[in-house]
Amino acid sequence: MTKRFKAKKHKKIKLKYLLLIVIIYLIIQLLNYLSTNVKLATSNEEFIKFMLNDSNHYMLYKVNSKNIIHKITKVFSNMDINDPISILKKSFNYDENTSLEEKKQEKTTFLVYNENVENVDDVEEKEESNYIENQSETNVSNPRVYIYNSHQAEEYSSKDLKDYNITPNVLMASYFLQDKLNKLNIPTIVEKANIIDFMNLNNMKHKDSYKASRYFLEATLKEHNNLDLIIDLHRDSLNHTSTTTTINDKNYAKILFVVGLEHDNYQVNLDLANRLNDLIKAKYPTLTKGVLTKEGTGVNGIYNQDLGGNIVLIECGGYESTIDEVMNTTEILSEIINEYLGERNES
Repeated sequence: MTKRFKAKKHKKIKLKYLLLIVIIYLIIQLLNYLSTNVKLATSNEEFIKFMLNDSNHYMLYKVNSKNIIHKITKVFSNMDINDPISILKKSFNYDENTSLEEKKQEKTTFLVYNENVENVDDVEEKEESNYIENQSETNVSNPRVYIYNSHQAEEYSSKDLKDYNITPNVLMASYFLQDKLNKLNIPTIVEKANIIDFMNLNNMKHKDSYKASRYFLEATLKEHNNLDLIIDLHRDSLNHTSTTTTINDKNYAKILFVVGLEHDNYQVNLDLANRLNDLIKAKYPTLTKGVLTKEGTGVNGIYNQDLGGNIVLIECGGYESTIDEVMNTTEILSEIINEYLGERNES
């Protein structure tokens, strides 16, 4: 009897130690989860905020958050804490296949374009979807530079960021450039409107992109008539090799200037593009791919540059460019713009 009692007692001690080890492990995992997941960006907005503060912040997002806490939650509740959609489905009967009409009913005020309306104040109000915002935006009352994106859907490489719902695109590049220009005391604004929603609500096709962005450009020109520079920022459709250069062991997204020749005053826009191109070539000859002029069948040929001689279309990088390469280039581009505007002030 004594031997059995000792065996049972010994077994209980083992179970206590095992339970203690499990509890300690779970606590460590929980602390690790809290210390890493709070740094994970869950949206483009958070990503922009961190990127603007420090270009290395996004490296924190590569931490693998699928630890024991993640696995236990998924097993017992059928919810993935790293997938907001699964939580919505479980808690609120969310259906990601909700019809477009139902989604539109949840949207807020937007503008609808009418070709017969001449005054931008006389427009019909419709609805828009939730949209990416610049989390580091500052109030600029008298801007010198205005940046917009006729092709807001143009994306950069997201191979390292897909798991975190982050899609780098030309709108992000605009925000990066804005931030760098503002830090150089060059007041800069970026078009806030969701041009993609605007086109969808007005049944516009991709070919109508410049017509859509023109609407917002005209509204901006009406509000701010002293702009020194207007940039329509795009990205190229060429591969990584064709859109990347290395300067001092650092990768950059190449730049291309595009000028439309199908309006009477194109020469002023061409002179602007050539001057910016020359300033880049003087310091970073491999960064620019030069100035491309366009006219004829199959191209826009104007790119809204008929609205002013201070309008330039810039392609920064390509579809395989990383966000780091794009950020590196916006650093140089802001420097070049600062130099160009300094020349304007002197003349």
